[in-house]
Amino acid sequence: MSVANADISPTMLESSTVRDIPALDIDKCSPADRAQWVTNPPEPPGIWRDLLNSLRDTMFPNPTKLFSPKRNTRIALLGSLLQAVFPILSWGRSYNLAMFKHDIFAGLTLASLCIPQSIGYANLAKLDPQYGLYTSIVPPLVYAVLGTSREIAIGPVAIVSLLLPSLIGKIQDPAADPLAYRNLIFTTTFFAGIFQAAFGFLRLGFLVDFLSHAAIVGFMGGAAIVIGLQQLKGLLGLTHFTNKTDIISVMEAVFGSFRHENTRWNPLNFIIGCSFLSFILITRLLGKKYKKLFGLAVIAPLLSVILSTLLVFLTRADQHGVKIVKRVPAGLNPISARHLQFHSPQISQITTASLIVAVIALTEAIAVGRSFASMKGYTIDGNREMVALGCMNLAGSLTSCYTATGSFSRTAVNFTAGCQTAVSNIVMAVTVMISLEVLTKLLYFTPNAILASIILSALPGLIDFHQAYNIWKIDKLDFFACLGAFLGVLFLSVEFGLLLSIVISFAKIILISIKPGTEILGKLPGTDTFGDIHQYPMALNTPGVLILRVKSSLLCFANANFIKDRILRMISNQEDASGKRGIQFLVIDLSNLMNIDTSGIGSLEELQNGLGGSGVELTIANPKWEVIHKLRVANFVGKLKGKVFLSVGEAVDACVAAKLGAMI
Repeated sequence: MSVANADISPTMLESSTVRDIPALDIDKCSPADRAQWVTNPPEPPGIWRDLLNSLRDTMFPNPTKLFSPKRNTRIALLGSLLQAVFPILSWGRSYNLAMFKHDIFAGLTLASLCIPQSIGYANLAKLDPQYGLYTSIVPPLVYAVLGTSREIAIGPVAIVSLLLPSLIGKIQDPAADPLAYRNLIFTTTFFAGIFQAAFGFLRLGFLVDFLSHAAIVGFMGGAAIVIGLQQLKGLLGLTHFTNKTDIISVMEAVFGSFRHENTRWNPLNFIIGCSFLSFILITRLLGKKYKKLFGLAVIAPLLSVILSTLLVFLTRADQHGVKIVKRVPAGLNPISARHLQFHSPQISQITTASLIVAVIALTEAIAVGRSFASMKGYTIDGNREMVALGCMNLAGSLTSCYTATGSFSRTAVNFTAGCQTAVSNIVMAVTVMISLEVLTKLLYFTPNAILASIILSALPGLIDFHQAYNIWKIDKLDFFACLGAFLGVLFLSVEFGLLLSIVISFAKIILISIKPGTEILGKLPGTDTFGDIHQYPMALNTPGVLILRVKSSLLCFANANFIKDRILRMISNQEDASGKRGIQFLVIDLSNLMNIDTSGIGSLEELQNGLGGSGVELTIANPKWEVIHKLRVANFVGKLKGKVFLSVGEAVDACVAAKLGAMI
């Protein structure tokens, strides 16, 4: 078998000890020779080598191309390094006018949706409107230089805009001291960027996976309802509203507004908000049904802002109880480095909140980026995306932005509008910059109710009943994680719902890990394959040989004794009618086992001793690299006396031969 064209990365080659291996005549290799391949592998890479390789793979995913002998000049090497760090330099070389035309149209379309949404999301985050617009300038520009996704639209999003006041509002009341609250938001964004960049550099993307798909579905659904309830303040024109996010507190505040004179709702706000919400939703439905109306659906939020602002200005509805945005400062992002609160007494709470925000933002951005990349037939590097997202939020925290990430709704618009590269983000950011410079005075009479309706119009896509039903059908434990997140966010708080879903997900993992199942294997007729006899009832048993496979990737302190006791019970139950034990050999297929610790090795030694007392010989087959290395260092391989084989088939053949030899 030729391996000349195998897909082996340079990191894989360099992380192993290269040895001169003589040419082998496969036909002359005996099972004993192949057993030697298993028991005498090269030294596996150490933890520091793995860490260095991870860092290099993050920054330079193609080192062979980067350090090719053909690139022997300093200029070429510098160019390759810059392309590895800044992807825009790589795809920018093939950029052309036709692509720019698509990107400028997509960027302008994106800006028409982004401007009203950004103002609304800033309101949701308990910040002044300009901070939402600021967040639509610097982060998209930084991402366009560092990011690998071509379609993702960067800016403020609903989930993060809800999460920030939920977490930081417990440290500082935004109504009591808006400036102090704003400074803590900037600080949270700074640390969130640090966490995101660190996850990418250290290749810790698996941390994001602690939020399972089921937990995200439940969390998004619950958060969407909470966000919708929060918009009742703007939709009803309420002056005072609860800072809590649970449904009970919000509904108490809403019903209380009907009873108390000083917080009474104004029907004009409700009429304006509902009218334009209906307009946005109707145009969206028409845009989906008729492609020619797609442009109308996209600019419907911006049209709503323009028309409602004109309506309030011409009728002076603000003098009749309609709440308006009022002054939005003109000008670009001011520097906010001096506002970061590194010496705050609540710094531990801020960093905890930053970690939660960082993980949620990463989860949404990477999910959005991968979804649309798959539609275009390319892949994005998750770890490099984390670095890009972290750097853009670091830059944002220094320029009066709050935490930005990828927006699903705006990315869908960007994709549908025909964007080709991240230049669409640049066009969008420049358009928002121009708007901040010359158009902010026109937003004075914009009603708060229209901002609430724009946010409400974006929420239906966050609630996915179809996915929840599929989760229920496929995995009931996953559904409980989904339900836990949904109910926790809805009735308790955003962070508690998130924590509850993670706890349920971890409980599932722990339950599976500490009590893994075992499979009895049999040989499938006409093949050399061994499969679970319950899955394949036609599988054939080998007399006197019990073949087991542990359904776990790790044999450790948490499950080692459980597995050992289960195997011993299975052996003791394998007796014939006369009371004689029918098993002389036990073959354990270790192909599923990726790693083992000292407790796992100890349990194997105890298993061997227990089997020896019963006259059963232990044999192992197909151990992985890390596993056989540790077994060899612990001298367990020597105790097996050569009963280590490359495959289950060879192990069974050896057991049958030994049985026949004992009978002769």
